[in-house]
Amino acid sequence: MRNIIILFIVGLAISVSSCREDFQFEASTGNLTFSKDTVYLDTVFTDIGSSTYTLKVYNKSDKDIKIPTIQLGKGQASKYRMTVDGMVGENNRIFHDVELLAKDSLYIFIEVTTDVASANPTDFLYTDQIQFDSGDNFQKVELVTLIQDAYFLYPKRFSDGTTETLNIDGIDEPVYGFFLDENDPVNGNEYIWGNDKPYVVYGYAAVPSGKTLNIQPGARIHFHDSSGVIVGNGASFKAIGTLENKIIFEGDRLEPGFADVPGQWETIWLTAGSTNNEIDHVIIKNSIVGLNIDSNDGNFMTIKNTQIYNSSLVGIYAKTAKIQGENIVVNYGGVAALACTLGGSYDFKHCTFNNNWSSSRQVAVLLNNYYEEENGNNVAFDLTQADFKNCIIYGSNTYELKLDPDTSEDFNYSFTKCLIKFGTTTDTLYSWIFDNPEIKRNGNPKFLDIQNNQLNIGDDSDARGFGDNVGVANDILGIPRITTNGLYDLGAYQHEIFPED
Repeated sequence: MRNIIILFIVGLAISVSSCREDFQFEASTGNLTFSKDTVYLDTVFTDIGSSTYTLKVYNKSDKDIKIPTIQLGKGQASKYRMTVDGMVGENNRIFHDVELLAKDSLYIFIEVTTDVASANPTDFLYTDQIQFDSGDNFQKVELVTLIQDAYFLYPKRFSDGTTETLNIDGIDEPVYGFFLDENDPVNGNEYIWGNDKPYVVYGYAAVPSGKTLNIQPGARIHFHDSSGVIVGNGASFKAIGTLENKIIFEGDRLEPGFADVPGQWETIWLTAGSTNNEIDHVIIKNSIVGLNIDSNDGNFMTIKNTQIYNSSLVGIYAKTAKIQGENIVVNYGGVAALACTLGGSYDFKHCTFNNNWSSSRQVAVLLNNYYEEENGNNVAFDLTQADFKNCIIYGSNTYELKLDPDTSEDFNYSFTKCLIKFGTTTDTLYSWIFDNPEIKRNGNPKFLDIQNNQLNIGDDSDARGFGDNVGVANDILGIPRITTNGLYDLGAYQHEIFPED
């Protein structure tokens, strides 16, 4: 009896399986439904591919159907590409006899790579359609993309097939990059970056000795992956915006999903010997290292009213540098918001260094004065000064300040009227933090919205009314610093009253 039951079950399974081998597909009758009637692909730059967007197609009938054609309206000439349920069809643009079971759906994934010349000249929109079937059964879904024109800066390609590269001290392999040109046949003077349209940089744009890269108010600079700026020995970098027209450095992916993704490009690298560098009213975001500053030529560089966000390693990485900074905001860094290493000389006033990177090792501020050789010996440098006045040093970890000295050389630092997040410790290196009237240890600045890089402080912030007058008249928003009982707010922002949720 048991064997009979087993044979019956096996036979039933075989018969069911064989029945499913041959569906009876009927021609589509034009009754497909879609997850959207228009797919908007976010703004892209000329010749830079978009993200992938999704359209879902539904067969809500009780019949298995066959769609004779699914194609892009412009056919093989279309700048869009798509796959249909994983199939590539004819060059990702035309598909024949696509089967769709009853009460089932299929996915179409769409991408675009195009240029501004292909767009409508009045609104810079590039459009097409996904077309289903024809005649009385014709259906369509619109595709719309905004193409943004830009100045494109990239290495030259030579007649022998090689590409322009840079030889950088301390790096064994040539770097994919190029020197800017005062008389470029397309871009004109590449040492002046204006605000009439964005700049898109491939590789490293290099400023040689004796030249100055001047970036004008309102300029927007977008870096491709593994790209940045290198300012050489004897060269200068001046990015001077205004309160109303800030200069913005970011990646070249314009889709909302990339708005806060760290590590999309490399760095602004001010190499050893670069001179007279100035940065004011600038936003730097989504890099590996925001500002990479090697030893200057002996003069202090200035960084004012500057915001640096979402650096996968460090927001400001200084090495034997000389920096005067005020109204600086740095938030999120994989290692540190600010790292002053290999000694140097630093003076920071009314700065906010916060780090809420999701690990247990990152800090807001790191100070050290040496590097370790492969043999284990330290090479030390003087930390002449590292002065922090009216600053906030905060973050998600218990200890947001790390001091890492080699005592064979000077290691001078001071924190005056600062809010510092720092837990308990028996390490005497940090004994000055405790019971110090100049330090508000573990106060809560109560930032407006850390996740969205809004480090404004409110009326109930512990950073309110604790600082001295250090000569910075306005905050990063241009608001006059008003005292509370004769004392000034800490950090880059004057306090405000936030609206109720």
